Amino acid sequence: MQPGTHFAFGDHEEHGFVASFTSSLPTHLAHWYLEREQFEPVPDHPGLYRLSEPERDGPRRTRQAVHDLRRQGFTVQADIRLDPAVSSSPPRPVRANGLLERRSRLAEAAAGRTTQRRATPPTTSAPAARPIPPKPTYAPTVHLTTSGGGRSR
Repeated sequence: MQPGTHFAFGDHEEHGFVASFTSSLPTHLAHWYLEREQFEPVPDHPGLYRLSEPERDGPRRTRQAVHDLRRQGFTVQADIRLDPAVSSSPPRPVRANGLLERRSRLAEAAAGRTTQRRATPPTTSAPAARPIPPKPTYAPTVHLTTSGGGRSR
């Protein structure tokens, strides 16, 4: 490994995609970063980590881990096929789901005029007069009762 290297990634016959770290990095810090990148310690091999579930898009996930660690400022050495700077995965096929067309239609509709917002305010007329109901001929009786448990005023 080159001097100053923090992590190394590669292929292993038995463990698949593996990573290790050098002594230039504290063990607990390297362990924390590798676990966040979905690598787990290999039993009976101190300092060696393997990618969990390598059958689930292992090469891409390993390249992503190399990329992420480099963005954090670490020096990372990787095999050619696992180095995102040297090799890239083939482009994924784009499924046409109509999302882009729908978004552009929505953007056009939002930018255009609508009939709900008029340029001129609507004209208003005076409200129609409502008849006032007649006064009742009787006086309503109200009975107030006091409760014994409340505060007096």
